[in-house]
Amino acid sequence: MDKYREEYKRTFKDEQILDCSKVPVVTKDKIIPFILITSLFALWGFANDITNPMVSAFKKVMELDNFKASLVQLAFYGGYGTMALPAAIFIKKYSYKKGILTGLALYAIGALLFYPAAVYQEYFYFLLALYILTFGLAFLETTANPYILAMGDERTSTRRLNLAQAFNPIGALAGLYVAQTFVLGALQSDDVNFLALSDEAKSLIKTSDLLVIRDPYVGLGVFVLLMLVVIAFVKMPEYTENKKSNVWSGIKRLFKKERFVGGVIAQTFYVGAQIMCWTYIYQYAEVLGINNQTTVYYAMSALGVFLGGRWICTFLLKYINSAKLLFFLSLGAIVFTLGAIFIKGMGGLYSLVAISFCMSLMFPTIYGIALMGLGDDAKYGSAFLVMAIVGGAIMPSLQGLILDIGGPGYNDVAILGVPEVNFSFILPLICYLIVALYGYRAINYK
Repeated sequence: MDKYREEYKRTFKDEQILDCSKVPVVTKDKIIPFILITSLFALWGFANDITNPMVSAFKKVMELDNFKASLVQLAFYGGYGTMALPAAIFIKKYSYKKGILTGLALYAIGALLFYPAAVYQEYFYFLLALYILTFGLAFLETTANPYILAMGDERTSTRRLNLAQAFNPIGALAGLYVAQTFVLGALQSDDVNFLALSDEAKSLIKTSDLLVIRDPYVGLGVFVLLMLVVIAFVKMPEYTENKKSNVWSGIKRLFKKERFVGGVIAQTFYVGAQIMCWTYIYQYAEVLGINNQTTVYYAMSALGVFLGGRWICTFLLKYINSAKLLFFLSLGAIVFTLGAIFIKGMGGLYSLVAISFCMSLMFPTIYGIALMGLGDDAKYGSAFLVMAIVGGAIMPSLQGLILDIGGPGYNDVAILGVPEVNFSFILPLICYLIVALYGYRAINYK
């Protein structure tokens, strides 16, 4: 455990009394490693948001129902739940750097597997490729988040993680741009007449469209391999700790801490809400007569709002208790989600976009609050918080089932006087209520 953690334990008992306005977020000797690790946040943001539009894309190319199309998110985020704990055990035994390199290798393999998947034209192979790709993302997130927390004084750890996480939506914006420009805009199956074509004509279009989907992922895989080489040759800081500590003893200690357990629950529901809001914005807009390619502009606006919120909240955390800020922004998310459900027309779509400002603080702040004071157990704690990302696998599938209530469309039946796609956002509403409860309780955590 580094000297900053020891100093924190000796001197401070409550996050709320810390005066960290003059404490540097990152010291000069760690600037280069901090920049390199922070770049990874953008890298997995790119993967997340080039994949969100693929739910709609695969539905049309492969002629799937809403539930089967949502399996894209089940495969993508299911990889986190599978690999996060093994990743934590790996980096506990070896090092942060080796965890990063392993994650990049798995990320590249998964992305490159899109090549044979397109050749065989099997939906299952694409899902498998995404599943393996997120093995790599699980390694990266399990490693990078606590690594960033460790790169300085614990009094500025939440600010430091928010700063690093602020680059995540930059990568996400890039992913959406690629999805719009090189994928959605080039898909021939997006034509309204696609379903009326002959089987032979559909087959030709399917072959062409799967190649369109394949190429960005293959290019991403090559870029990730280049990042792996760069990080392999750069000296990265390491932090000494008790490598002989028992894994299961550490996990038992974690689940006796209310702050941590509540954080895992809140993170599960937060990630589920985020993925639902960013995935089903396409279906929401389609009911308003907006095609997928045009909807990307609204999705990019949501990410722009999210990015702006990250920078604003990172600044505000210098002066405002993180739990209080989390609580009030959760209340804001609840209000905007109610707007997305009950306001018909463009007002509802604008409300859906606005939710992203409130979400901007949530992931890193829940993460920082939950891991505070865990010491050597932080790696295992990080693993469970990354496993909580599985909420992004489960929740969109449940929302897909709601969308299938009246048929394959998004406005087949009215529920509470609104189209089923509007009503389906009742699930994110429940999620934000749970996050708000955690924020409220966290205000009084010691």
